[in-house]
Amino acid sequence: MKILLLLLSLIVRSSQLTLNECGTEARRPQVSDIAVKCGTSSIDLAIQICPVIYTGYNETLLILNHMLDPVCRATLDDSVTPPVAHFNFPLNMTHACGSIFRTTSSAGTGIFSDFSNIQTVNISGVVRSVDPTTGTITYNAELKYYYSCAYPLEYLINNTQIDVSASSISVKDNNGSFISTLSMELFSDSSYTQPLIIPDLGIELRKNVYVEVKATNLTGQYHVLLDRCYASISPLPSNSSFFNLFVPCSKDQFTTMIENGDSQSSRFHFPAFRFIEQQNETVSTYYLHCITRLCEKSTCSTFKQCNSRRKRSTLDTSAEGITSTYTITSPEIITKTETTESKEKPLDANEEDDSAVGLGVAVGILAFACIIALSVAAVFYKRLRN
Repeated sequence: MKILLLLLSLIVRSSQLTLNECGTEARRPQVSDIAVKCGTSSIDLAIQICPVIYTGYNETLLILNHMLDPVCRATLDDSVTPPVAHFNFPLNMTHACGSIFRTTSSAGTGIFSDFSNIQTVNISGVVRSVDPTTGTITYNAELKYYYSCAYPLEYLINNTQIDVSASSISVKDNNGSFISTLSMELFSDSSYTQPLIIPDLGIELRKNVYVEVKATNLTGQYHVLLDRCYASISPLPSNSSFFNLFVPCSKDQFTTMIENGDSQSSRFHFPAFRFIEQQNETVSTYYLHCITRLCEKSTCSTFKQCNSRRKRSTLDTSAEGITSTYTITSPEIITKTETTESKEKPLDANEEDDSAVGLGVAVGILAFACIIALSVAAVFYKRLRN
């Protein structure tokens, strides 16, 4: 009875768009009447309201996953054509208006063929009509609008033009993707506060490059885990030389991992290097790519174990099996082909003079020793003759 009274009160507060106002949009419901926008932080449902009114209901009688919470209720938008009832709810397992979260795993394909466990989270539910009829029978058909959003949890993040300043990608939410929440930035300091500024002549070889991949405005149930990061001469690494900074269960000896899979940001650093095939060029230019996984906080540790991954021996960047390709543009890494900084510090002019003097003294002592040895040998020889 309380629920019925609540529904009746909601009907009174409804904007009550009439069939006459619907005009030609007043018709029987169709499968295409619901539009689903799978956003990075929320899901938006838009249901054409005129077919709902035609069937005997209004927006207040459309209930999302049996939730009567006001934040889970529909709002009428008659400023668009055709008018719609909007539902909007956050991507949060603790408050997603009754939506069901289901995570599935499958073997990776295409560029993700390295990995035997690629996860996808599916978020689904249903909007049902509630019949206000109090009698024994009703002439109103029951309406059900199902929705589902699938979010892949593995992404390829590129530096397609690593230039002076970093920039986060800004894309239209497309078919359930978290990619627009991910960004890659380069820094020059270990505290990750100073953006890396790359001069026209490039940065010095062996200078540390600090990399951060982070998620912003992402539901708190996921952490960022870098599965693989590598550098290539071409922005599209399918046909170019590449160098692995780290791959599953292995990393280059000069790459230092600071944080990975423990929060919504991953950090590492590596010393700047150059590609040998660019030795005849003034600078060496290359691009950084990171395959990034969004893992649930409770399962991130599983993906850090080597027995849950597969290594690869060759680079395969075909897009087969990948529904979308995403690229994040952030700074062009340019290094000098020659450097004055070296692990073997070059000698200066004074050091060269000191070395010459030292060498002369050593030669003089050796010559003196040889003369003494010859003199002693001559004395012994004369004695033996006598």
